[in-house]
Amino acid sequence: MVRYHDKEWGKPVKNDRKIFEFLVLESAQAGLSWLTILQKRNGYKKAFANFKPRMVARFDARDVVRLIKNPNIIRNRLKIEATINNAKRFLEVQKEFGTFSIYMWSFVKGKPIDGKCKSQKDLPVYTRESEILAADLKKRGFKFLGPTAVYAYMQAVGMANDHVQTCFRYKELKNLIK
Repeated sequence: MVRYHDKEWGKPVKNDRKIFEFLVLESAQAGLSWLTILQKRNGYKKAFANFKPRMVARFDARDVVRLIKNPNIIRNRLKIEATINNAKRFLEVQKEFGTFSIYMWSFVKGKPIDGKCKSQKDLPVYTRESEILAADLKKRGFKFLGPTAVYAYMQAVGMANDHVQTCFRYKELKNLIK
């Protein structure tokens, strides 16, 4: 968790494959701890074609059965099916906008939201932006990505800088966008 916090969490991501990775992981996390998902991250990478959405979108019923038996991921049929569905929707968004990155960053006008949190108790569970993005994703057919999961996703991919102001990463990430 410390390494993830210090190196990844909150760093702006523009690469579509990495963006897809976080969508997969955040949708799998619903109802579980992030630590559980981080511990299974490599399992997800192997099980879901190195997070290549074009390959995951081609998974079929046999793949679902295979994945349900895989102890290295969360073996929830609905979440597995959602990941395959979300890969298809991801490709549709890419086709419409050129990249998924362009689409998602438009919800924050291309710039991370500065949470300006003084302590962890100031961290929101979701925001107006995550509600809007989640609603749009739902309209487009995405699954397991409600406002809370979407906000966790936004934090992870750097759409929101929610490191507390005394955290060294807050200043580092704030300086990245100047």
